[in-house]
Amino acid sequence: MINYPTLIPELYRRLSPCMLCPHHCGVIRAGGKTGKCRTATDISVASYTVHHGEEPSISGTRGSGTIFFSNCTLSCVFCQNYPISQMGHGNIFSVDALAQCMIELQSQGAHNINFVTPGHVIPMIVDAVFRARQKGMCLPLVYNSSGYEDLETLKLLEGVIDIYLPDAKYADSTQAMRYSSAENYAEINRIALKEMYRQVGTLKLDDCGIAKKGLIVRHLVLPNDSAGSVEILRFIAKELSTQVHISLMSQYHPAHETGRFPELNRRITPAEYQLVLDALLDVGFENGWQQDL
Repeated sequence: MINYPTLIPELYRRLSPCMLCPHHCGVIRAGGKTGKCRTATDISVASYTVHHGEEPSISGTRGSGTIFFSNCTLSCVFCQNYPISQMGHGNIFSVDALAQCMIELQSQGAHNINFVTPGHVIPMIVDAVFRARQKGMCLPLVYNSSGYEDLETLKLLEGVIDIYLPDAKYADSTQAMRYSSAENYAEINRIALKEMYRQVGTLKLDDCGIAKKGLIVRHLVLPNDSAGSVEILRFIAKELSTQVHISLMSQYHPAHETGRFPELNRRITPAEYQLVLDALLDVGFENGWQQDL
């Protein structure tokens, strides 16, 4: 049983000085200051909708109740959603309005409530979840993130989040800093993946193949092996499990500021993608999905 009246103030305390994400900016967000995430205490929502484009076990037959939050703790030069993630496009919602979004998405038949880029506004989200639960919202919660997560914040979410859907973006923190302004990403991401796996374990599906609880790790293959894809897969296989569901993505295309980085300024080749597909089988993964190139 989650003690929301105790948990919610504890999460809000991490806002000022802000220690929610690994940047540990220390800014007083309750006083209107913003740090790396470009956010004070406002909840900016780019959109909320029943979305059919997620992994099959998340979207299912009726769609995922997806809430896209504006801004992000990363600044990826290749972000395809940069108007939302880095320019902050969206509308301000109160906590009560956010709770109502969840109730509306449930009424539309969504299989789950899917928080996209939630880490920088997680106190307000959990506050809204509590209010929505009190009004009958009973769907599983999906934490859909970049994988750049603070361990202590994650620990507070145990029992709240049912399905973790993080990225594993980079095997090398030098690349992460160059392309995403994320210091120590590889080390922090590995700690976060372990904690998520500890909390929810391997993916559990109902009789219709819909996710109810567990971990799915996404990985986007970058050109010129800029992500270190094979090393990431080997880490997950060795330190978590080969039973973890891997969502391997080939959808990369140059966007945003990739013109400044020649090594990123093209799509991946069939040979590059096949190398990662082969590694997926070689290390023994049995579950997940792979996009067609």
